[in-house]
Amino acid sequence: MASPNTQQTTVIERTKHILAMIVASLLFGGNILLSKVAAEDGMSFKIMVAYRWIFSAAFLGPVALVVEWRRRPNITWAFLLQSFMSGLLGGSIFCNLFYASIEMTSPVYVSAIDNLVPAMTFVMAVLLRSEQLSLRKVSGKAKFVGTIICVTGAMIVTFYKGGHVPMWSSKIHLLHHTTAAGSQKKLESGNFSLGIILAMISCLCYALWMVLLEKVGKDYPCHYTSAAWMSLMGSIQSTIFAFCFDHEGNQWKLGWSLRLFVVLYMGALGSGLVVILMTWCSQKMGPLFVSVFNPVTLIFVVFASAMLLHETLYVGSVLGGGIIVAGLYLVLWVKEKEQRASKQSIPEVAKHDIEGN
Repeated sequence: MASPNTQQTTVIERTKHILAMIVASLLFGGNILLSKVAAEDGMSFKIMVAYRWIFSAAFLGPVALVVEWRRRPNITWAFLLQSFMSGLLGGSIFCNLFYASIEMTSPVYVSAIDNLVPAMTFVMAVLLRSEQLSLRKVSGKAKFVGTIICVTGAMIVTFYKGGHVPMWSSKIHLLHHTTAAGSQKKLESGNFSLGIILAMISCLCYALWMVLLEKVGKDYPCHYTSAAWMSLMGSIQSTIFAFCFDHEGNQWKLGWSLRLFVVLYMGALGSGLVVILMTWCSQKMGPLFVSVFNPVTLIFVVFASAMLLHETLYVGSVLGGGIIVAGLYLVLWVKEKEQRASKQSIPEVAKHDIEGN
């Protein structure tokens, strides 16, 4: 039986991981809001993604050198390959496909597809044996049901409107000073079916990245360094990709404008800090724990859009948000039970070995 001090430590550690993922979800929600503002201002998504990872690498590089200078392991070719794949799956490919699918379809539809990430991560983690699933056990059934509940809630938020919910709105209107260039560009953008395919591929890339994060964290426990290398790889990949389409110098100018603020936020906070938190939590709690917080971002975006972008809030958003929280709590509860059982079994196994000897 675990001592009170051990139980208290477990609660504190679990609380830290939950709070870390809530912060990461809110920061990522800020990415979505600001990317919409930048798009309406006429900024290219490809250039925005490139600057996002450039500023992320510039922010995380010095931090990693200072914080992890003495305890950082040697850089190996295996780690560089993992960093390259992290930058590819969770950085350049995911972001470019995600924003391209928004241009070809609609933000609402792509947001709905994006909330399939927890289910995809669950399937990938099980196939790659990063997550244990036994439908014969109550825990396995609960994790499966909890993931489905989260996805169902997300679908309700994005597809079902219902009546209008009166809500306080601030005097801040982030779209007030934007231009019609982004909207016009969206009207001229491509094929709806292709947009659906790109959205699904972006979700698959993100799910694979979630699983990869756990391995990266275990093989290279210095989170700042691994996040910095991922950002560096993502910046190189996304910059090369953006230059292939937008190579005119005027398109890359930021100046002292809204665009500079957007890419600074997305690079330092929305990418740099988010990747650190996600890598740490993935190593400690597994990829499913990280991905199940994905719908929390949707809840934040719904309410923040109503207050800052003056978008309408509907009954479906409130109802779906409640369902998402219920599914999230179910998965967290199961993970807590599994961790507690695992920690209790280790002393018992050790005691059995000692008695056997």
